Amino acid sequence: MDMKKMMKQAQMMQLELARAQQEIKTYTAKASSGGGMVEAVANGEGRLESITIAPDALTLADAAMLQDMVLTAVNDALKQVNELTEQRMSHVTGGMNIPGLR
Repeated sequence: MDMKKMMKQAQMMQLELARAQQEIKTYTAKASSGGGMVEAVANGEGRLESITIAPDALTLADAAMLQDMVLTAVNDALKQVNELTEQRMSHVTGGMNIPGLR
């Protein structure tokens, strides 16, 4: 493969990576726990956007149970974001694992 062709491919990959990173920023992941009593929403940057706790959860659950439900919902939402990010980046890089790429 000649150098010119390699450079062009590298430039194309850079453009696709930039597009993928912008796309990932628009992701929204929702997860719930406790039968829907707690819902967490995270964005594509891995930041929590909201936590919703049903009023019934406050009367039915003790503090430890409510904490567990919140942690479960938050961790599930963040896991979804990570999985979507890995999937999209893997598609762009052709499965190559490039350290620090997100």
